[in-house]
Amino acid sequence: MADLSQKVCQSAGCGKPAKLQCPTCLKLKIEGSYFCSQECFKASWATHKAVHKAKIQSQPHDPFPNFTYTGKLRAVYPLSATRTVPDHIERPDYAESSVPVSEERARGDAIRVLYAEEIEGMRTVCKLAREVLDIGAAAIRPGITTDEIDRIIHEATIERNCYPSPLNYYKFPKSVCTSVNEVICHGIPDQRVLKDGDIVNLDVTCYYKGFHGDLNETYLVGKVDEKGQKLVTTARECLEKAIAMVKPGVRYRDFGKVIEEHAKKNGFSVVRTFCGHGINQLFHCAPNVPHYANNKAVGILKAGHVFTIEPMICEGTWRDQLWPDNWTAVTMDGKRSAQFEHTMLVTETGVEILT
Repeated sequence: MADLSQKVCQSAGCGKPAKLQCPTCLKLKIEGSYFCSQECFKASWATHKAVHKAKIQSQPHDPFPNFTYTGKLRAVYPLSATRTVPDHIERPDYAESSVPVSEERARGDAIRVLYAEEIEGMRTVCKLAREVLDIGAAAIRPGITTDEIDRIIHEATIERNCYPSPLNYYKFPKSVCTSVNEVICHGIPDQRVLKDGDIVNLDVTCYYKGFHGDLNETYLVGKVDEKGQKLVTTARECLEKAIAMVKPGVRYRDFGKVIEEHAKKNGFSVVRTFCGHGINQLFHCAPNVPHYANNKAVGILKAGHVFTIEPMICEGTWRDQLWPDNWTAVTMDGKRSAQFEHTMLVTETGVEILT
């Protein structure tokens, strides 16, 4: 305890010589917090406890202490400050408001066939998105936080005069989705350190000159066990097998059968809640592309369609649960999930992978 001989009570309007310190402040190493008596201490408690809360929230902590997590992963806050985008970079319509008005207006519209100039725009942005993802992936190692990966990806994005499409999309607070272990998708980068044996998915989307380009991959952190490696390999193979089907005349509902057959053959399941999507000037639009068998997806592939396939493959159940942040989707049983995604163009004879 500090020397109290020169200290005075901090209770409002008191000023008497201090005789005690707040025990919680001592534990949290907060300077000050002197009181003359238990009565003054108790009288100040309603406002004083805010000092404790501010200190705790400034240090790494679980923001959802009363939430029942499904696995071992925990959110680690505080989140870093919102990263800025230079004024000269073109922004999507939701960058300030968080609401993609043009996307919402287009719901129910038919699948668009892009014309030549639009296809060139998609080729350009998808190439840039690939560069950004590769830069982020190169930083993956045990000991780095997902927030640091977000910083690297954000900086690589704006260096290319792109806007990071996830940023403020329906209030998503970061520039990339980082999904670790049991996180299926939409993980928010935070202060958690990647550990040896983790798997982590980086989902990057860039917006450039009016177009979005979207891709993701799952990476091994250090030495991952055999089942984890098999899960990641199977997820990649599921995407590859689906892409091999892409050509005019194929039904969008048909990808799910091939994906689920391969996943089940390897002892895994396929997430049903989230699907692939159309992408162009809009981040998400028609068609919906489910990854499981016997789905009811509408539409037939035509040359000029641009969309994503992005199967999420799970060790255990495919059922998901949402964290209190309203973004992070995790497996209900806490087992791992892996995902891969490409944006692709349907050509007259087959497919062009844009990412």
